[in-house]
Amino acid sequence: MRATEFITEDNGPGKLSKRQRYATRGVHKFQDAEGRDRVYELNRVMMALASAGGEKGEKLDLDSESWVGTSNLAFPYTEVEANMLKTAYEAVGSVWEDLNDGDLRSTELPTTNSKSPVEGFKGYPR
Repeated sequence: MRATEFITEDNGPGKLSKRQRYATRGVHKFQDAEGRDRVYELNRVMMALASAGGEKGEKLDLDSESWVGTSNLAFPYTEVEANMLKTAYEAVGSVWEDLNDGDLRSTELPTTNSKSPVEGFKGYPR
């Protein structure tokens, strides 16, 4: 017996069987115009989704690119990791830019709550 005789999922690439369509109502498939950068396109669509109100025919005023554009981001935590990334960029031939000029310190914004508004549990009375 051949596998194609008992595998029901083989409908060709990107095609759903009738049974699969019943189980996945409302599924959408999308990609960027060139079909190259799936991650960035997904990020942009989800940002637009968060701004949408759900009305039919609604138009969104969304910038064509975010501040990162079509670049990837890397976040080294230590100087050693930053040096490792620089070596990797050089080996691959990537064009890169250190947006924080080597500053790896991480601090909370002044508006971040540092004290809990809820009083802690002090135990049951004895």
